[in-house]
Amino acid sequence: MRLLTAGESHGPGLVAIIDGVPAALPLGPADIDPDLHRRQLGYGRGARQRIERDAVTITAGVRHGRTTGAPIALQIPNRDAVNWERVMSVEPVPDPPAAVTRLRPGHADLAGALKFGHADVRDVIERSSARETAARVAAGAVAKAVLRVVGMTVRSETRVIGDIESTPRFDSDAVEASDVRCSDVAKSKAMVDAIAKARDAGDTLGGIVALRVERVVPGLGTAAQWDRRLDGRIAQALMSRCATVTSRAPGTAPAGSRVA
Repeated sequence: MRLLTAGESHGPGLVAIIDGVPAALPLGPADIDPDLHRRQLGYGRGARQRIERDAVTITAGVRHGRTTGAPIALQIPNRDAVNWERVMSVEPVPDPPAAVTRLRPGHADLAGALKFGHADVRDVIERSSARETAARVAAGAVAKAVLRVVGMTVRSETRVIGDIESTPRFDSDAVEASDVRCSDVAKSKAMVDAIAKARDAGDTLGGIVALRVERVVPGLGTAAQWDRRLDGRIAQALMSRCATVTSRAPGTAPAGSRVA
């Protein structure tokens, strides 16, 4: 399976194209929308989550509730786009908005501006945005539908936020009841308090997420080629969202990385 995403944070919407999904897989918006809803939950999320009401439209690759074997196209509209029509207009506008020149540390702003020669960093930040993860979550829901066919399940839990560390139990009900996706009630409260203190101080916190996949089919990946090893492919999928990997010019400040 291959995944491509497109779309800007404040553009009309996001698009995901997934190639290689087997035919005859039962699939519909009801298999994807719950994961999009879960993505918008959690303590400390930005104000954008109060604006969007993410729901997917499947525009290709599914017919009568089953995949056809053709590439699947998913679209997620941005409700906030109505407020950014002039800024994000595809056509030239007579009164263009002022260029964004302030770089955010820990983002891809600098690396992207250097790579593409942008004087207006908005051309970078609209893609190096957490909003893009909505398309990945939708694609991940399709992948989980494939895994369910062979009995595989994927669960996750927050293990560390800042200095607060918990021992994951992968209790799904407890995790879903927590604002920070931690099954330990006391540690969950401590994590919320730590986030609040960091926010009030104008700071951020790192974290660690534990992942458990059960009933894995033997033989996935390969021991023969580096680019097909399962752990390497999982690492690439995770780190491609978390880190800036474009090289920078000598003497410039590093673009940095952020694990979310």
